[in-house]
Amino acid sequence: MPEDPIRTFTAFAGVQRLASGRLIDVALAVKARAAEEGDPILTFDDRSGSVIDLDLRGTEADITARFAELANAGDATSTVESRTDPDGAPRSRGRPKLGVIAREVTLLPRQWEWLASQPGGASQALRRLVDEARRADGRQTLMKAAREAAYRFLSALAGDLPGFEEVIRALFAGDANGFAERMTAWPPDIRDHALKLAALT
Repeated sequence: MPEDPIRTFTAFAGVQRLASGRLIDVALAVKARAAEEGDPILTFDDRSGSVIDLDLRGTEADITARFAELANAGDATSTVESRTDPDGAPRSRGRPKLGVIAREVTLLPRQWEWLASQPGGASQALRRLVDEARRADGRQTLMKAAREAAYRFLSALAGDLPGFEEVIRALFAGDANGFAERMTAWPPDIRDHALKLAALT
């Protein structure tokens, strides 16, 4: 998956892809299809590959309003764009907020001393160290997360399909050709989405 993806979600009705995109759009597509008889519908977070539950109570207008509220509140599972800050105030001119999150960091005294002596202080030094580590990582962390997302997706939808174990072995071995070839006979929507999530090519 790309390093900084736009958050997307995908719904499947049985083995067929029903909708993919922003959470609110996928939720509305699922709501429309849920009224029909047919295969069970599963919705996936494309970042993690996990199945998510959608609150589809009420009308389409109710659902749209509910997801818009989640977006305005900064909910992590909503991708509806907001033109307001999290506190509800309209965005002002000037430098935008950088999305800085305050969390506790536990270090030894000598490490705090070193950080305090760095240009820009401890916070700037930590951000710089994290960015350097991410660059040195060679995308290994991102590739691992992509494979795990593909595994979760396939476990939910393809666990009973022929050759599932061989597909998973190829996935975690990083064998792009083997991964694709072992899914040749599978439903195309499942195969294509797994390839997209795994990012082996």
